[in-house]
Amino acid sequence: MFEKAQGEKVTLPCTFELSAEDEGPLDIEWVLIPADNQKKEQIIIMYAVDRVYNHYYAGLTGRMQFTNLDPKSGDGSLDILNLKASDTGTYQCKVKKAPGVQSKKIQLTVLVKPARTKCSIEGSQEIGKDVTLKCVSQEGSPLLSYDWRRVSGTQNLPATSVLNKNTGELLLKNASREYSGTYSCVATNRVGTDECSVELNVTPPVNTAGIIAGAIIGTLLGLSVLCSIIFCFCKKHREKKYEKEVHHDIREDVPPPKSRSSTARSYIGSNRSSLGSMSPSNMEGYTKTPYSQVPSEDFERAPTQTPAFAPSKVFA
Repeated sequence: MFEKAQGEKVTLPCTFELSAEDEGPLDIEWVLIPADNQKKEQIIIMYAVDRVYNHYYAGLTGRMQFTNLDPKSGDGSLDILNLKASDTGTYQCKVKKAPGVQSKKIQLTVLVKPARTKCSIEGSQEIGKDVTLKCVSQEGSPLLSYDWRRVSGTQNLPATSVLNKNTGELLLKNASREYSGTYSCVATNRVGTDECSVELNVTPPVNTAGIIAGAIIGTLLGLSVLCSIIFCFCKKHREKKYEKEVHHDIREDVPPPKSRSSTARSYIGSNRSSLGSMSPSNMEGYTKTPYSQVPSEDFERAPTQTPAFAPSKVFA
């Protein structure tokens, strides 16, 4: 069995010795045995009749070769370059030379190193509070293990700390100002490591009572200003509404009432006009008109004129 890291190189060994009885042509095959037994073996490279054939398996094209340029010398080992996680599997070397055949299986596991490890802080960084330092690798084959250490000052972790190597969490109970400093986390698996760091700054508790009181006072002031604005707006609205109602009450299409003196003048003028057009025959009817119809209020009276009647003619 072989365990290698992604990106590395591996050499899968396959050596052999020929006997005097082996007289047929030499063939060397490397095949990949799938995990699913129902699938057929896949030839990945072959040496036959003094030639190398490596075009069978596209997944390894350009990344595999025989270790020895002359495999018939007894070394049919295989080199795989720039390993990938998908290269994990069971490989088998077959050496054929009639009448003999020999084979060997090798299990290859390609592991991914820890990478993109991130550190963070969870919880309040106040004196007396519990705070948790977290460490997580975005990449990496299991099993991953995490370890924390203190970088600044003393490298020993606080006495109240609790470390979980599997999850990468470091719990600091009842934090004090002395816990402040730089902490580093190292993520590890069988093929590599990666690390990150975080700065912890433990401070005194915040005066929450003062903050709450300030918030309440600010809210009350804001409400008072809002009420003042609403009151002024309503007052202005009522004033405009009143002016509009008064304006509509004064109808422009109705003329103003006439004075009593002008009424009297109009009445007398109309009577005088009537007198001027009357003949003696209808004078009698006119004199019967009651004077009570003339307004009794003061008005300008026209100069009295005595109508001049022509003398009646006596006809014989």
